[in-house]
Amino acid sequence: MYKVLIADDEKIIRMGLCSIIDWNAEGFEIAAQAANGSEALQLIDSMNPDVILIDIKMPKLHGLDAIREARTAGFTGKVIVLSGYSDFEYAQTAINYGVLSYLTKPVDTEKLLSVIRKIRAELDEEARMEESKDEFFSKTRKSLLRGFFTEELTLNKEEITQLGLDHSAYQVLFYEKYDQNVGDFPYELSDILRVTNQEEQEIEAVRIDDKAVLLLKGHHPIERLSQMLEKYENELPPEKNSPLDSIFIACGSVVKHVSDIPRSYHEALHLMDRRFFCDENQHVMLYDEALEAESEDAEELTDSEKQDLKNRIITEYSEQLVNNIQVFNRNKTADSLRQLKTVLYNAPLTIDDEKNLLIDIYLKIKEKLLLLYSQTEIPFPANSKALQYIMNSNYLHEILLFFTEQFDMIMSAIGYSSRDSIIDDVIYYIDHNFQTNITLENIAPLFGYNSSYLGKIFSRKMGMNFNAYLDHVRTEKAKDILLTSKAQVYKVAEMVGYKNVDYFHIKFKKHTGCSPAEFRKQNT
Repeated sequence: MYKVLIADDEKIIRMGLCSIIDWNAEGFEIAAQAANGSEALQLIDSMNPDVILIDIKMPKLHGLDAIREARTAGFTGKVIVLSGYSDFEYAQTAINYGVLSYLTKPVDTEKLLSVIRKIRAELDEEARMEESKDEFFSKTRKSLLRGFFTEELTLNKEEITQLGLDHSAYQVLFYEKYDQNVGDFPYELSDILRVTNQEEQEIEAVRIDDKAVLLLKGHHPIERLSQMLEKYENELPPEKNSPLDSIFIACGSVVKHVSDIPRSYHEALHLMDRRFFCDENQHVMLYDEALEAESEDAEELTDSEKQDLKNRIITEYSEQLVNNIQVFNRNKTADSLRQLKTVLYNAPLTIDDEKNLLIDIYLKIKEKLLLLYSQTEIPFPANSKALQYIMNSNYLHEILLFFTEQFDMIMSAIGYSSRDSIIDDVIYYIDHNFQTNITLENIAPLFGYNSSYLGKIFSRKMGMNFNAYLDHVRTEKAKDILLTSKAQVYKVAEMVGYKNVDYFHIKFKKHTGCSPAEFRKQNT
């Protein structure tokens, strides 16, 4: 609906104008009424109506004077002048002030309706043109940013101004769905980060090669991003299905000059391409200048040298792993896989090259063990199934977990199984080290297991996951301390391994139904 202001010093005329036609049916609403020119001018300033019907002669300020002052202040709406005088001089002055129509009183219904419909058509066309112009500038803006990021073009001063690149800091980041197998984004990162209204354009969003890219301009959005990423490092994990849980982010470094924005872009792009090496549940990759410097210092290999490198890796690690499996040495098997992960991370190879290399290692191990244990039935999956799993994996840690599971299955098949006793050892370790910063990731190597696989067999035996069991142990220990000492709650939290007292409260209440203080009060 377009807004209409009616200004006339006679109430009966204002009432008549409100009812003379069906304004709503014509696409208008009577937004306000004024009884004199001064009041009309104030309403024009405050509500910026699309259309004004205004009488020429009114108290305090004449209608044409009000229009003149409004035009001087920047008012661009449509104006219909009403007058009881068929005076050419008034009409001429009205035209000078951009008045669309001059109607004499009493107003003829058909004539007013004709004028209003003409105004509606003009307003609709202006709105379409404005929308088209906004769309054009948006496309131009995004095109400039794409070319600038990828260094296909250099921005001139006018373009830099147009893009609002007048801030003291910038950062480029890529983002995509954390779970690459789900549908559309449940949340848009630009909406999560936005701290001011969109007109201020502190965040520019574009897509490049079907990748979502954000440019953060100024300290506000950069600080907002930093605060959000701190939650990933906090002891409190992101809630399941929350914005933080659903997005993966790769961040270039913060730069101070416009000319360095493409560098931040290429850093973020490089990290996104390296997502294959992320750890399990890793949602963020931050650019590290030291690691990048090491990578840049590495010598570029010829195709022949790369093939020699791949052959050496395949031979070395397939032999190592076969030997470790035959002597049932889980610790050395886990060590070999960790070393292989490091080697692959630093190797100057593509992700597809590395997946093919891992396939070759797997097939060599399988071939050797089937030859060595030809009388033993080892339930290897079909080659096609194993190859498909490796090639379709999004992460290296998924492939290494597959290897760990296969090797455990092989050791069981050829006469060795100690998974139950291993879990007993893990429980013993937890019971005696719960007060330390204990995680599945940092204790798995002690038992010769990949953390993901150890978590799986732990859950199968205990009926709960590792973290749930650890929280249970810590809560039981905290209950003992609360009942046998006068230690303050934050001290109790530290004594049982929680650095964050709020997190301790959450976990304690989840297990007991009450806060630590309430538990102590109820039981002493």
